[in-house]
Amino acid sequence: MSDPKSHSKSHSKSQFQLLSTRRFAPFFWTQFLGAMNDNVFKVAFTSLVTYHATLFEGVDPHSAAFLISAIFIAPFVLFSATSGQIADKMEKSRLIRLVKSLEIVIMALGLAGFVWHSAPVLYACTFLMGLHSTLFGPVKFAYLPQHLDETELVGGNGMVEMGTFVAILIGTLVGGELAGLSRGGDVIGPLYVGALCLALALAGRLVSRGVPVSPAPQPDLRINWNPLSETWRNLKLAHQNRTVFLSLLGISWLWFLGATMLTSFFGFAKEVLGGDQNVVTMLLAVFSLGIGIGSLLCERLSGRHVEIGLVPFGSIGMSVFAIELYFASHGEHHAALSGVGDFLADPRHWRVLADLFLLAMFGGFYSVPLYALIQSRSAPTHRARIIAANNILNSLFMIAASLLGVAMTQAGYTIPHLFLVVGLLNVVVALYVYSLVPEFLLRFIAWILVHTVYRLRRIHAERIPEAGAAVLVCNHVSFADAVVLMAASPRPVRFVMDHRIFKVPLLSWFFRQAGAIAIAPAHEDGTLLARAYDRIAAALAEGDLVCIFPEGKITADGELNPFKQGVMQIIGRTPVPVVPMALRGLWGSFFSRKGGAAMSRPFRRGILSRLELVVGEPIAPEAVTPEGLRQVVLDLRGDWR
Repeated sequence: MSDPKSHSKSHSKSQFQLLSTRRFAPFFWTQFLGAMNDNVFKVAFTSLVTYHATLFEGVDPHSAAFLISAIFIAPFVLFSATSGQIADKMEKSRLIRLVKSLEIVIMALGLAGFVWHSAPVLYACTFLMGLHSTLFGPVKFAYLPQHLDETELVGGNGMVEMGTFVAILIGTLVGGELAGLSRGGDVIGPLYVGALCLALALAGRLVSRGVPVSPAPQPDLRINWNPLSETWRNLKLAHQNRTVFLSLLGISWLWFLGATMLTSFFGFAKEVLGGDQNVVTMLLAVFSLGIGIGSLLCERLSGRHVEIGLVPFGSIGMSVFAIELYFASHGEHHAALSGVGDFLADPRHWRVLADLFLLAMFGGFYSVPLYALIQSRSAPTHRARIIAANNILNSLFMIAASLLGVAMTQAGYTIPHLFLVVGLLNVVVALYVYSLVPEFLLRFIAWILVHTVYRLRRIHAERIPEAGAAVLVCNHVSFADAVVLMAASPRPVRFVMDHRIFKVPLLSWFFRQAGAIAIAPAHEDGTLLARAYDRIAAALAEGDLVCIFPEGKITADGELNPFKQGVMQIIGRTPVPVVPMALRGLWGSFFSRKGGAAMSRPFRRGILSRLELVVGEPIAPEAVTPEGLRQVVLDLRGDWR
């Protein structure tokens, strides 16, 4: 098999074009059919026990939805650690086909359970479908980085997330519709549901034959079959990279919120909104559509790169619309159940639908960058086990969501109260995570500022190393340079900045949180200069990117000033590659000194004016000279300043 990175020169211009490639399309449709099958089964089963509980002996319709959710999640807790090891050890296309064959057996049993109206058999199938998803999960997210390059990873993840939620949407619509089928007063839907689930399993197995070979990253791995010790080992493995581990927690929190919403929809529709099972289907469809659209928009909003600045953007929207959903729905009372037509005739319900859609859309903005971040920053040899750790955490959070739902409903609180609590908790969790990893919040601020004021284009940003230490050097055009570079770089950057910037209150906080390094000329503060070089050496030793502006000052005339000797001091002490870069389009902006003092004349250039960051080829440390480096940056900048 060819190196997947060889696709980097010819990757698709649109994420949708991935569907025409063999390296993505068969995997996408296999995942799509599996997600659809999960939801046809779960939605139909939940709908039947909620609205036709008399078909199933000994079933409590009030708690059945939470119970089905908990049973489906249980295998993720029990077997995720084992499945992660299997995914790292086995060739993935073979493993995918084995898992899809298992799905056929499970759905044959499910058909029998629907025909016999046997709740125990269907509960058992729910557990087994959870096992099927547990085995597939690590393969799903470890497969993509093997076949997509960095510029395709966000789009590929967005397509998978979109496909998953479109599959959920279709599965929800079909499952809910089939479950309610009746003839002559008899409910006949279960038979059709079981037959469709078996047919989807067969179709998924057929499509999986086209998934290309994906070599095992660690074929000699010895599998630890003890789920408890391996679960603990996987969590420790994930914890080695703090940003990755907190990203896992962030995704798990999204699943907590999502599980709370999805398992509440049946009771929310029936008891709060006064809707029948078709209204439930519509609510699930709107929620799924929102997630799908949010996931697709991520590629455009992120500029084809892993943009974690979207994560706080997503969490803010999730909190706002979860809380707004409480105000839109609490206090409603209905004497009888209504269908979709009567439901939509009430103007208040359009507000509820808008809140659900926007909450889900912001959930897409939140989840896709986190998944791409985990994939890009996890070592290939144990990437599947990191995903397995994610599945373990997801399942624990989803079980907690089910317990919270049961506890609040048993205590007499309404479902809108549950939405309010989750929305407020989301604010607390977001603030806590962003205090631990300022990178998320800083990238959000930089992303908002840059994309509000400018249209930023990156040229050859892939030349910035994906891992390891390097010194970035750039022309210094304006006071906004560092913020633009922060928004453009695929990795966090430690900026070396004039010490006077740290005396400005707001800017001081921002750049201190970003790990910026204060520096001063030797004639002003020789001690601070020596300390700056020590901090730069320590940052490079830890594998960080360090950015300096070798001119030592912002240009006053738009021309490139001579480069000083600081870069030689840095690489002489820590020999690392030097990456030359040039900013185009900032000269003449509000933040530049063209025509006078910077930030003194607004509206110098129009909002959303175009600017570019051009990245040159990395230069070996022994080949660097200030004069040669200045010429490279000058060539990259060209005539456009």
